[in-house]
Amino acid sequence: KTGYEIDTNVATSYAAVVEAMGAGNADIGWLNTFGYILAHEKYGVEVILATVRFGRPYYTGQIIVRADSGIKTLEDLKGKTMCWVDPLSTSGYVIPRVMLQAAGIDPDKDFAKTVEAGSHNNVVIAVYNGDCDAGATYVDARRTVEKDLPDVMEKVVVIAESPQIPNDTVSVRKDLPPEVVETIKNALLEIAQTDEGKEALKQVYEIEDLVEVDDSFYDGFRATLDAAGVDIEELAK
Repeated sequence: KTGYEIDTNVATSYAAVVEAMGAGNADIGWLNTFGYILAHEKYGVEVILATVRFGRPYYTGQIIVRADSGIKTLEDLKGKTMCWVDPLSTSGYVIPRVMLQAAGIDPDKDFAKTVEAGSHNNVVIAVYNGDCDAGATYVDARRTVEKDLPDVMEKVVVIAESPQIPNDTVSVRKDLPPEVVETIKNALLEIAQTDEGKEALKQVYEIEDLVEVDDSFYDGFRATLDAAGVDIEELAK
């Protein structure tokens, strides 16, 4: 579609994608919301597309527990084992910590143990298996493991849901030529309308479509982080 030869790599973490784009080792990145905001602040990375799920370019996070755990509220999580996705995961770390703080829980001190599971699927599986008492994921990550765990929707339940979060992004490094950016953006939008493209996107965290956005789309989320005392400039150092 683009006429360019494109090499793809799967990074080990969100932070690795941010740093690869900052170093010029990656031209295009599928960055999560918080990762994009950090990359924009630190390296001037620019968003070109946002993902669409359930017909919307935004989503919510959730905190999950086993149905038989006796845990009903966020306050019940004190002294428990908490599963995170990754320190740069928006719904699997950043926003749930804000939610917990609002409930009077210090996520750095009030858990018996914390685990970085590495993916949303792994968080759900860890809670399902009882390896973690609670976990933070996007809504509804349980669906992604339902094929292997048919009873996951009954055994793992949601005790809290976050405010709206802008969806993850397709972003480009700062000095990528505008004509290249435009070609890539248009090709991805076109591919997203084909049957093969739709199926490929569905395999990547249930993406339904792609929509064109710019940096201002994430301003509301920046305000949420600011109100919660999350200092992007400090994190970008």
